[in-house]
Amino acid sequence: MSVTKAWDWSKNTDDYWLMPCVESAYLAQTWRAKGFERFLDAGCGLGRHSVYMASQGFNVTSFDLSDYAVRHTQEWAEKEGLHVSTRVSNMLTLPYEDEAFQCAMAYNVIYHTDTAGFTRALSELRRVLCSGGELFLTLISKNTWGFLNADEAKKIDENTVAFDEIEAGENIPHFFVDINDIIKLFSGWEFVLKPKEWCDYNMQKPEFFSKHWSMLVRKP
Repeated sequence: MSVTKAWDWSKNTDDYWLMPCVESAYLAQTWRAKGFERFLDAGCGLGRHSVYMASQGFNVTSFDLSDYAVRHTQEWAEKEGLHVSTRVSNMLTLPYEDEAFQCAMAYNVIYHTDTAGFTRALSELRRVLCSGGELFLTLISKNTWGFLNADEAKKIDENTVAFDEIEAGENIPHFFVDINDIIKLFSGWEFVLKPKEWCDYNMQKPEFFSKHWSMLVRKP
């Protein structure tokens, strides 16, 4: 079984989702130095990375499962005088040709599925990346409070739990990994930046911490 569900981006009230991640500037500089031009924003959300990478001169293609997100991304890009090619699509079956992109980002995206779905989504991203192409992504750690204290009734499989998100919707699947899972899942990739585990704390309720992995991998 492969489970995915679009976020309800119309409920978003947090400007966090409009600001590119801190790694964006590094990635843009590094990828430009390597001569990369064709960039894929996988699960673009409201368009924060699409618009930023377009402003840095990349040929940007974006997709999301949410109609609202794709419209917002396109309208934002047009407002900034930038070109971004957008479409509604599921990450489990990408509508792009093999080796169409040189670099890609899946920030807080590819883990919103179950174990089978993650494997399929990663395979699709690998397919559309050219040889030597690079993918930056984030994953959720099994050391996260939500996984360690998950309600058994909410588990989809041994690695996946469904959570309700105020700014996303109900029963959103979250796929969790540890370092052994990463080693297994990315056995056919090269690590450009080794996996790094980091933690976000809820300052009002520090016990509800969220741990993530970030990494940059290359398709040989």
